[in-house]
Amino acid sequence: MSSTTDLVIFGALGDLSKRKLFPALYQLDRAGLLDASVRIAAVARDNINTPAFIEQLHLVLQKAFGPAAFDVASWLRFSHRLHYIKIDFAQKKQFLALKDWLLAGRTAIYYLATPPSMFSPISKHLDAAGCVAADSRIVLEKPIGHDLKSSQEVNSAVADCFAEGNIYRIDHYLGKETVQNLLALRFANRMINSQWDNSSIDHVQITAAEVVGIEGRWGYYDKVGQLRDMIQNHLLQLLCMVAMEPPNSLQADEIRAEKVKILRALSPITVDTVAEQAVRGQYTAGWVGGKPVVGYMEEEGSERESSNTETFVALKTYIDNWRWAGVPFYLRTGKRMHSKVTEVVITYKDHPHGIFPDRDRGAHNRLIIRLQPNEGIELEMVSKKQSLKERMGLEKRRLNLDFFDSSGESRIADAYERLFLEVIKGDQWLFVSRDEIEASWRWCDTLLDAWNKKGLGVKGYSAGSWGPSKAEMLIEKDQRSWHES
Repeated sequence: MSSTTDLVIFGALGDLSKRKLFPALYQLDRAGLLDASVRIAAVARDNINTPAFIEQLHLVLQKAFGPAAFDVASWLRFSHRLHYIKIDFAQKKQFLALKDWLLAGRTAIYYLATPPSMFSPISKHLDAAGCVAADSRIVLEKPIGHDLKSSQEVNSAVADCFAEGNIYRIDHYLGKETVQNLLALRFANRMINSQWDNSSIDHVQITAAEVVGIEGRWGYYDKVGQLRDMIQNHLLQLLCMVAMEPPNSLQADEIRAEKVKILRALSPITVDTVAEQAVRGQYTAGWVGGKPVVGYMEEEGSERESSNTETFVALKTYIDNWRWAGVPFYLRTGKRMHSKVTEVVITYKDHPHGIFPDRDRGAHNRLIIRLQPNEGIELEMVSKKQSLKERMGLEKRRLNLDFFDSSGESRIADAYERLFLEVIKGDQWLFVSRDEIEASWRWCDTLLDAWNKKGLGVKGYSAGSWGPSKAEMLIEKDQRSWHES
């Protein structure tokens, strides 16, 4: 790990920085994983100084962690790393203040926790001010563009200033322990890997459900929708990790190349198939956690009388290769859902002939990979009932590997902690390549175009439910059902 790192956070007073970035850096410092010489510059346009910024952040971290988890000694050490630099991102000359702060011979890492529209100008202004050296790195948050064309424009603009090997595109799902554990689960366990294909697997489900609504972001969200916000990045990345072929090594280029192959093999959902393979919905008023909530169109900031922006998406698609031919992948994500859950469910096929007459033929073996609310892996299997009354009664049982309970640790590290460490080390294996971004946008653009050409609108669903009824029909017509924990 570099001991001479200058980390620069653009958008340091924004929501992402306060909720995720600075808490993650504080935890790394507290754990002794940041070298003593690492400096952190907080960059924003507000007219404050370094002491005022440190006081603001102090209050933010105290509130985030609470009295029991906030360590004063760790905070004092961490606060000495911090510097505040006032820069209007649109003003090229103001970047000279950052140039003056940087020290020669140190690796600069620029983290852009800003709207994507600022990626290009910030990159150009950094370059013009002489802030970009051969080893300088830049970290980009999602979304990178809103379609293939705009993503190519953003990628090209950043590539004019930074080498591809120094561009780190964040998908924070890849920083989660469970997602990384997919590599170990599949490729370090022969008994799992040998059953990981269409001869053994009936279907795959990937669900990312949120109980929250749009959280005051109506103006932004209405231009984006759930497909762009969740499918294009998070769910397609999970699909790639589930479906990709074994890489030759754990090197970044090897892993990313295998993911690109999956994205390119993903069967497009076209005008001819969109009505049968895709559902989009929009939440209406309902109840979440025992409390009434308004519908999407009644949310604060709503600017129109009606909107066709989806807050829910359910899809059925296939991967056109030898391993996965004929295996449907069902993807589901939405806001204001019944429960907060992110999981991958691998459902195995039944034996072709059963010797247990009382067994429910729908009681499949399932491997459940949980990302939230509690990270872990469960194996759902059939076992004999402990009973003298029944000769060979069967029941479903679960083997549960809870990562937190079994780790011996006091907590599971946040995804951003891992991602910061990998950026500082200069390893891109948990970051998304340009080819991946553009391949996923190409697939999503086809679906969006099909929706528009077919004139398919959003289906209403009550807040607190599992989405529109048509989403249930999407999977039930195949004699399957969504897994609900």
